[in-house]
Amino acid sequence: MEKNRQSSPVSLRKVQVTDAFWKHEMELVRREVIPYQWEALNDRIPEADPSFCMRNFKIAGKITAQRKEMGADYKEVKWPIIFQPLPEDMEHMEDRFYGCLFQDSDFSKWIEAVGYSLTQHPDAELEKTADEAIDIVCAAQQENGYLDTYYIINDMSKVFTNLKDNHELYCFGHLTEGAVAYYQATGKDKLLKAAQRYADYIASCFGPEPDKKKGYPGHEIAEMALVRLYEATGDDKYLNLSRFFVDQRGTRPYYFDAEHPEAVKKGHEDELRYQYNQAHLPVREQDEAVGHAVRAVYLYSGMADIARLTGDEALYAACEKLWDNITRKKMYITGGIGATHMGEAFSFNYDLPNDTAYAETCASIGLVFFARRMLEIKADRKYADVMERALYNGILSGMALDGKSFFYVNPLESLPEACHKDERKFHVKPVRQKWFGCACCPPNIARLLSSIASYAYTEAEDSLYVHLYMGSVLEKDCGGKKLDLRITSDFPWDGKVTAEVNAEAPTACRIAFRIPGWCRDYTINGKKGLREGESVTENGETRTVKDGYLIIDRVWEGGEKLELEFPMEVRLMQADGRVREDIGKAAVMRGPVVYCMEEADNGKNLHLCSLAADPAPEAKAEEKLGQRMVTVTTKGKRLVMQPEEAGELYQEYSRPEYEEVQLQWIPYFAWANRGEGEMQVFIKAE
Repeated sequence: MEKNRQSSPVSLRKVQVTDAFWKHEMELVRREVIPYQWEALNDRIPEADPSFCMRNFKIAGKITAQRKEMGADYKEVKWPIIFQPLPEDMEHMEDRFYGCLFQDSDFSKWIEAVGYSLTQHPDAELEKTADEAIDIVCAAQQENGYLDTYYIINDMSKVFTNLKDNHELYCFGHLTEGAVAYYQATGKDKLLKAAQRYADYIASCFGPEPDKKKGYPGHEIAEMALVRLYEATGDDKYLNLSRFFVDQRGTRPYYFDAEHPEAVKKGHEDELRYQYNQAHLPVREQDEAVGHAVRAVYLYSGMADIARLTGDEALYAACEKLWDNITRKKMYITGGIGATHMGEAFSFNYDLPNDTAYAETCASIGLVFFARRMLEIKADRKYADVMERALYNGILSGMALDGKSFFYVNPLESLPEACHKDERKFHVKPVRQKWFGCACCPPNIARLLSSIASYAYTEAEDSLYVHLYMGSVLEKDCGGKKLDLRITSDFPWDGKVTAEVNAEAPTACRIAFRIPGWCRDYTINGKKGLREGESVTENGETRTVKDGYLIIDRVWEGGEKLELEFPMEVRLMQADGRVREDIGKAAVMRGPVVYCMEEADNGKNLHLCSLAADPAPEAKAEEKLGQRMVTVTTKGKRLVMQPEEAGELYQEYSRPEYEEVQLQWIPYFAWANRGEGEMQVFIKAE
């Protein structure tokens, strides 16, 4: 790894997003999602499943206060550790834990989104609400630093006894991510100190020392959260703990076997049992993405963090192998990952069914986390291309255009009747839901979109990398000298980008612009751009294209303007021939956007449609679904159906008859905003 060229995300306090597209999404989160989520966390939305999140924290706070008051003489009540059924009268619920055992994390993701939002749009009232929520959460923390309401309410004697299933370290990870984000946004450290105290307690329980547990998270995220805590505080203890969790994972004898000896059946001691948790092999030996997709990419993100900070080449090599396996064999064209609802997991290589796809929103978000961390190690277009694809497609599809409803699952083909009547497809919803009992996806979208600028740019001491093109104003410090970059862009609808660089004094800085993989040719200031491996030096400026980035090395003076153009052509895409579901089919893309057909535009029975031999695609900028977007039309054919009474279910083959039709395509992220209807991404093609 070239450590001198490693980078880190640009501070959100140093960049302001002005982009028409992404600012709109961020404002949806700020105006709609964050307030709505706060109401959901407090069980104030009648039509949504109750969360119990803040209620659990309040109950845990009461119990913590009682323990402090009673001291050693206090005998706590130990409730059975089970999911409590909901009483009919919710106003008279017992002081017990209700909801999913990882419900604490809903607050943590909310406070993280709040922190990011405040960097872009200061809001005294929102900050006041957040501070009050933090007071409630911190009041539940135990004297030793432990902070998880499931065990505080139920039975503290069972702490860290079921790492495989019970999500304590997962909840800790999200708490830490939220605490760091809020501290960096506001300078307030109450929640950060609580996270540190909890991390210190965990470090006292886990580690290589003989008297400590040798376990690791069942659901990963603590790994990258501890790295973030290390980077925020400079305390090596947190980096060491993260590395311990990563190094210990998958080693023999399996720690989860010791936790659950009753589950180990003779003859079933093989490594397949813990693929779901990515604990089947030591992480440096893993080369195929398996198991629960969200857990996997959270783990891989933590692995990449540690590889970057420690220079661990074997760990980095494992990350590269896992990345290539995901993106070349297990990823949908939308950037969705996790093909099967069985375990919300990766399937076998090239198994990517469209109509039963799981493609959880959180999994695509985790893929973006992984991509950004790989970019921090090395600026390679292959990471940014996937990051861009997931953002514009597999993630944005998870939220309605009005920001008021959400998808957990993001299929590439949907038939509403099947969603309602076929048990194999019950996980696929034809319309977005207001909220979920397991509400991981909506707050995950909120925290990602609120921090979108940290994925657009990374920086090193003398370098700035532009990975995503979004309108923004950024301040870069180069050895004590200030350099300002202003990006003007109309992505994803238009490929023209203007970059204005201003320096108060001559400032040496390398600026690298990604050349999107979907772009055949590009221009800079009206001239054809360099290709991979080419380099030219003129007038003290060197331009090089390496790993898909146009790198400009120079001393910047005064104001400089660069005009980049990445033509966006409509392209017909096909899958690898080993993806059986897509043989003889094509998908439509323009720039980074994947398109789909909907019943609202093309009528029922989309499966009868196919592309014409010459589809003649045309792109059109228009107002549709209340937004400005680019739609696509293609020439197509529709199979002429015979009347049902004309024949038996099966008949001798006869040449089919087709009628010519004009097919309408909208961006995939915009589907299901007009009620229930059929949808499909891939279409039969000649």
